[in-house]
Amino acid sequence: MGVLEFRKPAFSLVELVIVIVIIGLIAAIAVPRISRAAAGANEAAVRANLATLRTVIDLYAAEHGGLWPGADSLEATFIDHLTKKTDDAGNVGTTAGVHIYGPYMQGIPALPVGPYAGSTGVDMQTNNPPAVNENAGLGWVFNYEIGAIIANTADLDAQGVGYDTY
Repeated sequence: MGVLEFRKPAFSLVELVIVIVIIGLIAAIAVPRISRAAAGANEAAVRANLATLRTVIDLYAAEHGGLWPGADSLEATFIDHLTKKTDDAGNVGTTAGVHIYGPYMQGIPALPVGPYAGSTGVDMQTNNPPAVNENAGLGWVFNYEIGAIIANTADLDAQGVGYDTY
């Protein structure tokens, strides 16, 4: 009886190259779709954050006799007005039966796009309409005289529309 030879199954070089090419083709198809999905998610996040901010700003004004949050032009006051309890005049405090309004939100949402993505800061302006101020390094621009808020970026979405026009 002779010695039996068993060959271990293995891939040939040609088979490996074919598999690598197939994986490369799949990646070439999938990566742009994933990028478009991420861009779509950012657009939806900007719209959702603006809708939330506009709703709570309008609610604050409705409960405070038409006074906008941060009417004193201070960012800290704007944030306090939306995230803490206030009285009829907008004074922040915790006195039961007096400070009966708010808080309207837990915190200012972060801007999800543009050079200041992640920023929750608010540039307080009187420009009508509010204008992008990328020198401010803040996420949002709020006109405290008319209650208008926009994203603080001149970047465009996938359709070529400015985030600041949402």
